[in-house]
Amino acid sequence: MNILQVVIIVFLILETLNVLVLYRNPTMKEGNGIGIFKIIDDIEKDESTYQLIRYLTNWIANAKLIFIALGIVIIIFGNETVQLHAALAFTFSIFMFYFTLYPILKKLDDEGKIRPAGYSKTLAYTILSFMLTFIAGIVYYLA
Repeated sequence: MNILQVVIIVFLILETLNVLVLYRNPTMKEGNGIGIFKIIDDIEKDESTYQLIRYLTNWIANAKLIFIALGIVIIIFGNETVQLHAALAFTFSIFMFYFTLYPILKKLDDEGKIRPAGYSKTLAYTILSFMLTFIAGIVYYLA
């Protein structure tokens, strides 16, 4: 097993845990659940809006399952060139998450609409650790 496979496996395990949160208990405040948003308490009272949120949450979980399934196939059947490019693709996708979603979460955090306060920093460090882990694995592999 090479370093790229190890890094991808660790990422897939964490993503699988997030998918389980999104399916089983999406309003959790841990595990990247949507319970961090203070408005979720009000949304749960409005059945139609809550159903929309559940739909979108499941949609995200289903999209993550695609990444997980592809990652498993790449680990098992992909050669090292495919694994390298998959690691680069995962790094890019994590960066895009940060680039597109983090500013929104930061704004909501600054406005006091996220609990606990400062959660956006925790998420930023988490995303940064994912990217650095992939980058370190790629550099180690190429060295």
